[in-house]
Amino acid sequence: MRRLMTIALSAGLLAAGCTQSAQAESVVAAPEAAVKANETPGLKTAVLAGGCFWGIEAVFSHVKGVTSVVSGYAGGSRADADYAAVSNGTTGHAGSVRITYDPEVVRFDQLLQVFFGVGTDPTQLNRQYPDSGTQYRNAVVPQSREQARVTAGYLAQLKSLNLWKRPIVTKVEPSRGFFPAEKYHQDFAMHNPEHPYIVRWDAPKVAALKRTFPNLWKDKFTAG
Repeated sequence: MRRLMTIALSAGLLAAGCTQSAQAESVVAAPEAAVKANETPGLKTAVLAGGCFWGIEAVFSHVKGVTSVVSGYAGGSRADADYAAVSNGTTGHAGSVRITYDPEVVRFDQLLQVFFGVGTDPTQLNRQYPDSGTQYRNAVVPQSREQARVTAGYLAQLKSLNLWKRPIVTKVEPSRGFFPAEKYHQDFAMHNPEHPYIVRWDAPKVAALKRTFPNLWKDKFTAG
C-alpha cells in the first residue's frame, strides 16, 4: 500500500490479480472464542492493524453490528500520523482501523474471529503479502481491560490449535491514540471497487467473510 498502492505493484501482478479467481490469501477456520467478551451496553470501539487498511476496512464494513470503520494510524505520535511519513516505516505507526460496534449485536471476540479468519495472516512478520515494513504489521490494540482479557485468551487459544503452518506473530500493543488517515483512504473499497489492488487482495477477503461468516454478514457497506 505504498504510494497509494498504484505504483507499488508491478504491471504483471496487476494483470494477474484481475484474472485470478477470488480466493482469499489466508482463510482459516478460525474457531469461536472460548473466552467470550462481556461488555456493557452501548457502542464500543476496537482498533486492529492487519496490513493495508483498505482491506481490513472493507471486511469490517460488512459485519453486522458495526456502525463505522475508519482507516488510520496507531502506534506512533500525532505529529507523524500522515501517509507519507508512515510509509517510511520509521514512525511506529501501523496502518489500522477503528471499528465502532454494538456489543449487543456483535461481540469483540467475534470481531477477533473475523480478523484472524479472513482479515489478516497472523504469521507474517511486518508484512502482509505485497506490502512490507513495520507499518504493515498485524496487531490488536485493546481499548479496555475487557478487550485485553479477550485478546489474550483468543491468541492463546489460536496458538494451541496450530491452524497455520508458521507461528503467530500478532502483537498486542498499548493504545497510544488513533489518528484517522487522509480522506482519500476512507471507504476506499466502496469508492474504488475496480482498483487493481482491491480486486487482487481485498475483494477476496470480503467474499471470504460472506462465505465463512454468513451469520455476521451484511450486504451494505457501512461507510466510515
